[in-house]
Amino acid sequence: MQELFFNLDFFMLLFLFGIAFIAGFVDSIAGGGGMITIPALLLSGISPLEALATNKFQSTFGSFSATYHFYTKGYLNIKQSLPFALLVFVFSAVGTISVQFIQAESLSKILPFLILLFGIYFLLSPKISEEQRATTIHQGFLILALACIGFYDGFFGPGTGSFLMLALILLGGFGLTQSLAQAKFYNFSTNVASLIF
Repeated sequence: MQELFFNLDFFMLLFLFGIAFIAGFVDSIAGGGGMITIPALLLSGISPLEALATNKFQSTFGSFSATYHFYTKGYLNIKQSLPFALLVFVFSAVGTISVQFIQAESLSKILPFLILLFGIYFLLSPKISEEQRATTIHQGFLILALACIGFYDGFFGPGTGSFLMLALILLGGFGLTQSLAQAKFYNFSTNVASLIF
């Protein structure tokens, strides 16, 4: 990875810097920056696993700063959210370990397809409003959804923040702002798990 970094020409480094800036901005709003950074990293010649790891590294900083912002503004109750953060941490670790068993050649074929698939999903997905609430859904469905999203983030990742928000709104009954705050905290937890493993 270090050798590759020093072999990249100036314009490619400048391009990756610009991409990271744009992806960070997108992540800070709603998530999905990985759909921008992963193709750019693959284009630069980085292997699929290194692209996923690099994306996790940069995403960690964005999710941490967003979490800190929402916490200081009073939108996030760390104590109340901690059990869910630990849940997604564990499943993200499992996803991260799992993806390392896939051969690099197979992974390089799968990643573009996944990026295209989730890009289409977010293009066609319905808009989320502050008024949306869930009132009769059992909390077990939220726990199951968060576990699946945690695994997905460890395995692949792009769009995790948006998936977390949808789960928290539709299954948890939270408002948009509170869901966004919690989603950033959980996304930070999944990113840290991926970095560790």
